[in-house]
Amino acid sequence: MTAVASDTRFAVRTGGSRQLAGTGALLRLALRRDRVMIPLWVGVIALMVLSMPGSLESVYSTAAERADVSRQMLTNSSLRATYGPVFNDSLGGLVAWRIGVFAAVFAGIMSLLIVVRHTRDEEESGRQEMVSAGMVGRRAPLTAALLAAFVANTALALLIAGGLAGQGATGALALGLGTAGVGMVFATMAAIVAQLTESARLAKGLTGGLLGAAFVLRAAGDSATDDGSSVLTWLSPIGWLENLRAFADERWWVLPLFVAAVAIQAMAAYELAGRRDVGMSFLPARPGPAAGRLGTAGALAWRLQRGSVLGWGLGFFAAGVAFGGITKGAADLVGDNARTRDIIERMGGQSGITDAFLATMVGMLGMVAALYIVQSVLRLHGEETSQRAEPVLANAVGRLRWASGHLLIAFGGSVLIMLLGGLGLALGYGQDLGPILGGCLVQLPAIWAIGGFAVLLHGVSPRVAPGAWAVAGAALLLGWIGPALELPDSAMDLSPFGHLPKLPGGDMTWTPVLVLTAITAALVAVGLGALGRRDLST
Repeated sequence: MTAVASDTRFAVRTGGSRQLAGTGALLRLALRRDRVMIPLWVGVIALMVLSMPGSLESVYSTAAERADVSRQMLTNSSLRATYGPVFNDSLGGLVAWRIGVFAAVFAGIMSLLIVVRHTRDEEESGRQEMVSAGMVGRRAPLTAALLAAFVANTALALLIAGGLAGQGATGALALGLGTAGVGMVFATMAAIVAQLTESARLAKGLTGGLLGAAFVLRAAGDSATDDGSSVLTWLSPIGWLENLRAFADERWWVLPLFVAAVAIQAMAAYELAGRRDVGMSFLPARPGPAAGRLGTAGALAWRLQRGSVLGWGLGFFAAGVAFGGITKGAADLVGDNARTRDIIERMGGQSGITDAFLATMVGMLGMVAALYIVQSVLRLHGEETSQRAEPVLANAVGRLRWASGHLLIAFGGSVLIMLLGGLGLALGYGQDLGPILGGCLVQLPAIWAIGGFAVLLHGVSPRVAPGAWAVAGAALLLGWIGPALELPDSAMDLSPFGHLPKLPGGDMTWTPVLVLTAITAALVAVGLGALGRRDLST
């Protein structure tokens, strides 16, 4: 620490360039470490956007149908709250309406993960102190992290702009720049939060909470007005993307809002970074609990993950309420459009359109819950690779007992968040709680199967454990766009969710539920067995 402090003081005396020394090397290192994560995130988001023109064209094939859905948005506040208003009934305008908000949210998540990983996560693990002892400037790590996020968002913008150019080059460029702009706003926001907190987990959670707040502000504003003019909408960076109006007489004057927000937040992050020691924070962690409250590995796992469980639970409840509100207008949105009805029924079953739509929303909650269980299971990976597991295992705690505490939170937490999602869905729609909760619980075997695969990968080797994210992402992507693209059943069946009964409204079949549960048990058993035989962090 003395060497770092001396280097920092020398850097201040010799000018700002000294503080950026080594930025290029750190950027190359960051891009090398993220050589899988960044292409995966960028590819998935770009595929979500670029798949929309084909699917929307098959649903709204005529100008009259596109004009009709645009008129419906003027009176359906619940759908506006989810997707935003429609500013143009062209195919490109519908793409910006249907996927723009969600692409922006995912770009924000990608960006905050990149920045926190290469700033606070590096400091928390102790690697940053070792790096800073060399010829590395004080602000080089932060600069490299922001540049890595910039590279990812630039690639995303180019893919969106190039892929949608056929719908209108100007609109495609606006949508690409706006999406990347939202990503960079939350990248610089994460840079500030990383200076304030002492934990990478808390930094991700707080920045994710700010992203959720931005979505809620935009949703509240759009539900109140049909043209994006609400003050609440303008308070959200996601609302700025909306008001950029891609494919609808673009408002280029909105882009400087992104530039100004990124510049101001980046300067604040740099100022904060120069005023603290490596590994320290402006909001120090509070003292731990009194002796005796962490007497078991399970209690420790709960303390480490309780914030995540609470955040996911509240998010699922809020999403359930929003989805329930959308369901009220599902029949009006579908109308006489047979193609839309076919897509919803393929996702939610062959029951009435309302029940099919509810089953679709329940399925979406289940697929998102798969991301939660992967994150929770991979807490084992984080504890092991950061070497925090070794002091625990050095005591009278076996590996199986240590892992079981985290797995109980992962698998039990998935039950809790699905129940909260179902409760919110029932409250938002106003239907009886029982059928909806039953539909939510039916999703659990598929969620657990993906969690079991994560346990297997971690048990085999920590190096391959992050591959579980690809499995969860593929399941989400198949469930989201597979029905619209009319993928064959053989492709849809690659996802465990494709085998589940479509509830509420459909017939309950126990065979896939029991089979997936048995597969989960086998995956967990093999993964824990492999964990018990290998060395830690190898």
